[in-house]
Amino acid sequence: MHHFEAESRLKTAEAAMMPRADATTVTRWAGAGKPAFTRTLGGHLRYRQARLRALITSDRPAGA
Repeated sequence: MHHFEAESRLKTAEAAMMPRADATTVTRWAGAGKPAFTRTLGGHLRYRQARLRALITSDRPAGA
């Protein structure tokens, strides 16, 4: 039996909505190694929502 994670994976456009960034920006971040992503069998990028949220909050200045 396979164990699947309950957390959904976000498409690039969905991931871009979280930090209110452009999809090309999120793709560029992925090319730089952050945020962590996986690829589907078709080669599309998918992002874990929790990791993306952690990246966004860690990049904010203190008190923001």
